[in-house]
Amino acid sequence: MICKVALISGASRGIGAATAKTLFDAGWAVSLGMRHPVMPAWAQADPDRVHLFAYDAMDAGAAQDWSQAAMARFGRIDALVASAGIMIPKTPIEISDAEMAEMLEINVQAPRRLAAACWDALGVSGQGRIIMLASLSGKRVKSAQAGSYSVSKFAVVGLAHALRQAGFDQGIRCTAVCPGFVATDMAMSITDRAPAAMTQPEDLARVIQMLIDLPNEASVAEFAVNCQLEERF
Repeated sequence: MICKVALISGASRGIGAATAKTLFDAGWAVSLGMRHPVMPAWAQADPDRVHLFAYDAMDAGAAQDWSQAAMARFGRIDALVASAGIMIPKTPIEISDAEMAEMLEINVQAPRRLAAACWDALGVSGQGRIIMLASLSGKRVKSAQAGSYSVSKFAVVGLAHALRQAGFDQGIRCTAVCPGFVATDMAMSITDRAPAAMTQPEDLARVIQMLIDLPNEASVAEFAVNCQLEERF
């Protein structure tokens, strides 16, 4: 049986790594985009289903190179999980032009390029799936220091909806996944909340697997996940 194939950016750690393992355990083949590719230990169970690619989100040509390499290895692309991202905790007043440009490049332009590079392959089966890792910071601005990051993540949510519109007739479904604090290096650097009190990457990976597995007729535009009670989320 031919495995379905997922490209996952930011696969070295955190949400990306957890999603890669979850999909692999479910029988998928995975192409892992990493700045410094290292074969994960779990891949030893079936290394033929794991492809590594040195992916730099700041490289404008990396998306096309990666999609071509994955197609050469597996011959198909069924899902894209755009998980790579950065946060610069500054207000829109404090942040420099260079810092804002970097955050928009990695958080918005890079996943847009990946979607474009994988687009034709995703449309072949009529059931292509795109997961954009956004954030609850793409739905509300919770603090001043999260302001610039929120600008980028609002754009990611908009990108997900734009891709959803562009691909719907081809069976391509795109979902913006919007978590609050997830127990990753990024979150732990900006809060004193205990990791055990945050959403776990493995649980978010289960959500992503569920969204990818849903049929075209049960499409989800946005999925919000939170570890704490907030007035709105």
